Amino acid sequence: MTSINGYRESFQRFVDDASFLWVLRSIAIKQAGYESSDIQDLDERIDALLDVLILVPDESWALCKESAAIGQAGEIFTTAIIAFRSLDVAKIQFAVDTALAADNAINGLASALAWLPGRLVHSWIKKFLNSKDLNHKYLALIALSLRREDPREYLSVICNREDCIAHALLYSRALRLIGELKRFDLVDVLRTAMNSDVASVKFWAHWSNILLGDYSSAEKLYPYIKTKNPLQEKAIEIAFNVLNIDQAKEWIVQLAKEPKQIRAAIKASSVLGDPQVIPWLITQMRIPELSRVAGEAFTIITGVDLEKNNVALVDLPELDEQFQGEEDNNVDLDEDLYLPFPDADRVAAVWQKYQNRFISGKRYFFGKPQEEEFIAHLLAMGDQRLRRKAAIKLALIRQGSFLMNTAGWRGSSE
Repeated sequence: MTSINGYRESFQRFVDDASFLWVLRSIAIKQAGYESSDIQDLDERIDALLDVLILVPDESWALCKESAAIGQAGEIFTTAIIAFRSLDVAKIQFAVDTALAADNAINGLASALAWLPGRLVHSWIKKFLNSKDLNHKYLALIALSLRREDPREYLSVICNREDCIAHALLYSRALRLIGELKRFDLVDVLRTAMNSDVASVKFWAHWSNILLGDYSSAEKLYPYIKTKNPLQEKAIEIAFNVLNIDQAKEWIVQLAKEPKQIRAAIKASSVLGDPQVIPWLITQMRIPELSRVAGEAFTIITGVDLEKNNVALVDLPELDEQFQGEEDNNVDLDEDLYLPFPDADRVAAVWQKYQNRFISGKRYFFGKPQEEEFIAHLLAMGDQRLRRKAAIKLALIRQGSFLMNTAGWRGSSE
């Protein structure tokens, strides 16, 4: 059997690199500036590292176990891939137990279950669904959500068992899956869950109900929209697609009155797509911390690419040396990082020239009325942030179709 012998440091680097690239990928799938081809390139780089590690399974496993001890999702992902590819029950059990014992590491494990071919994971996912441990069921539902595979009767059972309903994370994910997979047979489950006292349960019940075609649930999402919370963005990205335009504009006005909610108001405006908001967006472009997200909203509504059409600022100064100091070790990227800075004066001039091409009170998406064929094109060709928006819109139009997982050609955390 091949051994790493004196190459331990090199193989440790392979483990670290695979874990880091998975983290980078989990961020990139939500970023502007990354296209599906970029995600595929990341996938291929990760696969190449994993293929090298599996050549020396025992030594690689020892390195993975050490790395997994820190309990981070990236390291859990790499460890789980090696474990499941080994077919060794003890290794798989270690990966699962380590992930479930750590905070926020389950997505790395679920991503591994989505990444690997079905022949390696389907039997395990079924075991998790049948497990008495509710955390195992929760893991299985995340993996199936990422794979967009239907658990069939298992989902029905979970949604009607008292112990499962009492497990907020499991129940919420089950409700979310109803919408993602368009399980119309479980609409009564959603109606029951709407009366829950648990905020996340109530949210996902209404979210899925909207995807199943009942737009009245959009009004019930206002509590999640009006204040900053972990579900605010998801509430915005679905509610403003289906709300009555006048009501949607009223909510945007209310958001914009609160300085801390102006960013949310900008995002809501981009989802709604009413060009009447453009002059206000141009005003927000003059505020440094809002400039790029306002520019993005302008592009989403009008289809005007700021850089390609020379209405973005260029030749920004390099001030790294001036601002030397303690480095920020936060792995999360600034969500505006890859967005261009708009030149507000040029954008205003462009809008003054072309605003008569748009009708106030209508919804636009990337410069065109929100029609199925064009949205499908953007889903295929846009960057990751645009693709996520297109996926929601298309799932609302195509009532018989799943909500597409835009995380790329391989399953991943979203």
